[in-house]
Amino acid sequence: MPTTDDSKVLSEGIDKFSSCRILVVGDVIMDEFLWGRVERISPEAPVPVVQVEEESLVMGGAGNVVNNIISLGGQALLCGVIGNDAMGRELVHMLQKMNSPTHGLVVEGRRPTTIKTRVVAHSQQVVRVDREESEPVTEASIEKIITVIKEQLGSIDAIVVSDYGKGVVTNSLMDGLRSFGQGGQIILAVDPTVRNLALYKDVTLITPNNHEAQQMSGIHLKDHQSVKQAGVHLLKELNCQMVLITRGDKGMTLFEGNGETTEIPTVARKVFDVSGAGDTVIAAFTLAVASGLTPSEAAVLSNLAAGIVVGEIGTAAVAASRLKEILIDTASGRK
Repeated sequence: MPTTDDSKVLSEGIDKFSSCRILVVGDVIMDEFLWGRVERISPEAPVPVVQVEEESLVMGGAGNVVNNIISLGGQALLCGVIGNDAMGRELVHMLQKMNSPTHGLVVEGRRPTTIKTRVVAHSQQVVRVDREESEPVTEASIEKIITVIKEQLGSIDAIVVSDYGKGVVTNSLMDGLRSFGQGGQIILAVDPTVRNLALYKDVTLITPNNHEAQQMSGIHLKDHQSVKQAGVHLLKELNCQMVLITRGDKGMTLFEGNGETTEIPTVARKVFDVSGAGDTVIAAFTLAVASGLTPSEAAVLSNLAAGIVVGEIGTAAVAASRLKEILIDTASGRK
């Protein structure tokens, strides 16, 4: 838990977020929510009938990372692939309303924009419906994305790869990103998916959750020692500088290439929905490191931010002001 002195340093780091510009590349998703209530069971099948009262759209996947970066006060540029459809155009419109550039979005005419529709009744998700194409995007799309990123290298502090396994994160994309990051001047952080483990070699940071770390390492995470074995294994296998394993109600564990390990206990008071929590973690951590905070300080901030979003239903983002409030409350022992 951060002390009062720690909170001053962390708060000053948050103040520097506004000078950080992060490029986010990966799978762009539209999160659609249908909110309603259940008053009866269907006569057609033993399923609840949801009376929809409200609908909402939120950028998900790589778009939610951008949403979190901007909400935290940073600047962000999104690179990814959308379809030539209504949801793709809506994503562009959302970025425009946030004053975030849209030229990093590549349109593939024969590929639909990925949509995840969640039906929520009485604060509980009833069902999720996915509409997507998960085959790799075309090499032409990857080349366009790489060109945009290359043009931005002089004005960005970090690159975040948001891999939801929908086809944007490929070997050719990662090869290009690694070539840009050579020399260590640009942070290359990855929110991974298990099946693409081999693509993440030589990155700065990888942020698997407990389940992903277990599958990637082949080690059953049952206690502190097994978590440490998994973290060290991933550091060595990927030759990365840091591994941050997010462990739900057990907090987070940060492993650094210099041998340091930092345990961060959870601060979540209530957990309603973990949707997008990983997006918040990598956004906050990358911003914090880009602003000059140490990796362990960045992990503390990202843990606080994650504790906020899991207490809300639906894909959520954290405001810098809210993060500061939680930081002060935690340091002072208030709940």
